[in-house]
Amino acid sequence: MRIYLDACSFQRPLDDRSQPRINIEAEAVLTILQLIESGHLELLSSEVLRFEIDRIPNQYRKEQATEMLKLAAHLIELNDEIEVQADKLVKTGVKPLDALHLASASWAKADYFCTCDDKLLKKHNILKGIATEVVSPLQLVAEVAP
Repeated sequence: MRIYLDACSFQRPLDDRSQPRINIEAEAVLTILQLIESGHLELLSSEVLRFEIDRIPNQYRKEQATEMLKLAAHLIELNDEIEVQADKLVKTGVKPLDALHLASASWAKADYFCTCDDKLLKKHNILKGIATEVVSPLQLVAEVAP
């Protein structure tokens, strides 16, 4: 099963875990990473994801996210199809970077696109045109945990 984690998912285990929701999502992301390491899931990366992670101002967080990205089996390079689909998503109100992530995941036929972004998760009606299911880390664990 192919999955795409967005930048906020990679960052979740590094967030302040004093809030119950953040702690639970952090544990879910760590479980997903374990499933990737054990070969139960296939992680996809993209040029967009690398770009966004390179922009993280905190050096420790950037290094940790970069290390997690090394688990990716495939790198999705930007192409015209991805850019066209991203433009369509932007016109529906999706932020440009999110649109590029979603379009990359869809183009690569990821089974799941995982995000902690509530606004993006709430746009599921708009996202029906993509070939990837958009889920939270908790939803993803519920779907894929053996």
